[in-house]
Amino acid sequence: MIPKAYQLSLGLGDVFRICTSKEQAFKRLALWYNEVDASGIQSFKTLFRSVQNHYLDILNFFNNRATNAAAESFNAKVKSFRNAMRGIRDINFLLFRLVKLYA
Repeated sequence: MIPKAYQLSLGLGDVFRICTSKEQAFKRLALWYNEVDASGIQSFKTLFRSVQNHYLDILNFFNNRATNAAAESFNAKVKSFRNAMRGIRDINFLLFRLVKLYA
């Protein structure tokens, strides 16, 4: 069961590493779905449902092979800064400091 789970995880990684177009990724993802369905591993069935519910958003990655990691990183920095400056009442000053630090 562990070797099969490992193969399934590698198979999902291959979709993102090998595929260069949305159509190609859609086909490989469908083949991966079939393997997960045949495996009977419950953890992968949960992942299967998550991927199935968001497959259009996942396939958008193949438009220009970019993620929203930069935006998420910036949001984390802003959240961290906001936590460090807790109790601040002057929103304009907070925004001024953010611009000076991160722009």
